[in-house]
Amino acid sequence: MSEPALRRALVTGGSGDIGAAICRRLARAGLHVMVHAHRNRERAKGLVAEIGNAGGSAEVIAFDVTQPEETAERLRTLLQAGPIQVLVSNAGGYRDAPMAGMNQAQWRYPIDVSLHGFFNVTQPLLLPMMATRWGRIIAISSVAGVIGNRGQSNYAAAKAGLSGAVKSLSLEVASRGITVNAVAPGVIAGHITTREFAADAIKQLVPMKRAGTPDEVAALVTFLASNDAAYISGQIISVNGGMA
Repeated sequence: MSEPALRRALVTGGSGDIGAAICRRLARAGLHVMVHAHRNRERAKGLVAEIGNAGGSAEVIAFDVTQPEETAERLRTLLQAGPIQVLVSNAGGYRDAPMAGMNQAQWRYPIDVSLHGFFNVTQPLLLPMMATRWGRIIAISSVAGVIGNRGQSNYAAAKAGLSGAVKSLSLEVASRGITVNAVAPGVIAGHITTREFAADAIKQLVPMKRAGTPDEVAALVTFLASNDAAYISGQIISVNGGMA
């Protein structure tokens, strides 16, 4: 009797700090992980090699989530091998500036990547996923989308938009065994946090007096992608050390 095929998971922005932690966790949970990258393809290749060396199954997938036609064509190719039943929409980007000094390109960039990118990747996967009557869609939001942040009106708008999309989509696919949730990290350790936040500033911002870790975010994402989370949907779950 042949072994059942592994469920396939696509993690957009899989080469970043949080994305990589999610990929590692999903692979350890027994999924075949498609590590998406756009600019950081070499980092994605290294991560795939790391997962393989640890006994997991992974591959690199490269495309620009802001380009609908490119994304749709790449996903059509992936779907030829079968449905993708776990999607983690993690790709994101920053163009921080006070709104009074923000230009059109700065305003649009985070929205193109986080919000339009969510649609571009999710929509082509829905019907094949629905046909299996099992699926997990998890969008990575941000504390900025929940409580706002100075200099990030564009980023906060993109992430808050994800919340509305998640809640609406969860209603549309609930009867097909598909859950849709968002995870909203706060200050998470990584190269961006190291550059943007001094240790004292983190202690003032975060009631727990420390940055979270990418693995703490990944642990929640992996739970939401599991059978155990089958009755959790339409939720925006914060991982932020007690920030309001």
